[in-house]
Amino acid sequence: MTTTEPLTKVDSAVDSTSHAEEKKPSHRRTSSSASNVFNINDLEKENVDLKIAPETQQLGWKINTSPATIEDKDVLKKPLCTPMVKKIDLHFKLGLHVTARNLKGVTIKDALDVIFKQYKKKADDELEDPYLAGFEWDREECYTKFIVHLKKEASKPAPSGKKSKKKAGKE
Repeated sequence: MTTTEPLTKVDSAVDSTSHAEEKKPSHRRTSSSASNVFNINDLEKENVDLKIAPETQQLGWKINTSPATIEDKDVLKKPLCTPMVKKIDLHFKLGLHVTARNLKGVTIKDALDVIFKQYKKKADDELEDPYLAGFEWDREECYTKFIVHLKKEASKPAPSGKKSKKKAGKE
């Protein structure tokens, strides 16, 4: 018995996307992204200058250790650059590149997390320059990426004096 009527039951062989598309709203949700956070491509079109947080240069952070080891936790919450962006590519001089993403704006912690993920399995003697020196933005070379600079020795923050007193007292 052959019928020419369309199937009424849902069959996996039948394409039923046309019904589902009618029910979906045509716009994407924007509640997850913050209002003052931009797509870097839009900023490039508008010719907006980016400013990198200067705090990144004084961290003295070793790239194969967790960003959680940084003493000043407040620095990690600061935006990596202003105006804030949803994602930024980070390029190393040896050719490695990673992307830091955060819909609410890429923070210093987001950038350090993606760098740490690449280097966490490396031993200290495998790293020629193990400390973060800071980031550089070269508008002419590539607007949408930051260049990561590394150095051999950590830049130490100003000594607080507390540790030296404790050592002197024990001796």
